Amino acid sequence: MPWTEARLRRVQLALPRRFTVVAHLGAGLGLRQGEILGFSPDDVDREEMVVNVVRQIRMVGRQLVFSAPKRNKERQVPISAGVLEDLDAYAEEYPAVDVTLPWGEPGGRPVTVRVLVTREDGTLYSGDLFNKSVWGPAFTRAGLDYGKRQDGMHAMRHLYASVLLAQGVSIKELAEYLGHEDPGFTLRTYTHLMPSSHQRARVAVDEFFRAGRSVELTA
Repeated sequence: MPWTEARLRRVQLALPRRFTVVAHLGAGLGLRQGEILGFSPDDVDREEMVVNVVRQIRMVGRQLVFSAPKRNKERQVPISAGVLEDLDAYAEEYPAVDVTLPWGEPGGRPVTVRVLVTREDGTLYSGDLFNKSVWGPAFTRAGLDYGKRQDGMHAMRHLYASVLLAQGVSIKELAEYLGHEDPGFTLRTYTHLMPSSHQRARVAVDEFFRAGRSVELTA
């Protein structure tokens, strides 16, 4: 089952202030961990109100690199005004830092990106080190039990999916936002979270007959 909003808030409040933004990137945009750690404010298209997900960070051997998202699948994710406002406020306090890493593999062409989530010295965390140094300890401070399978940073991505499905976003759209190649995979993963069609059917029929009664009364 996905996290509740209350669990997300408890973890976010227990994170060091410098890293609270990961909650907005994970639960507000559905990004994977590597995409969160490689996110740049320059990825936001403010006119279209979307985020262009074009990179992640990965550890190859002992070297951090920038690379394309999983399966080389770039995508666009809609960003809400509230999430953008929170990202802007965070960036005022913790400005993005220019980071240069090889692209794709050690020795690859150097690429410089203004990265938002960095340490105080401007260097990046690997996903594994972030889990050990920042993410996991937040659960202890929050007084929460930590389950590796259900409480990794991917839990925010699942919460994002559950919120969108509850609001009627289609499986096809959700698959695009999450970067899944096959909407069938998205359906198999999240079908248990989809709201029942029963109540939607009741509301639709009620609205139909309510409209018909209004026509009769004014005829």
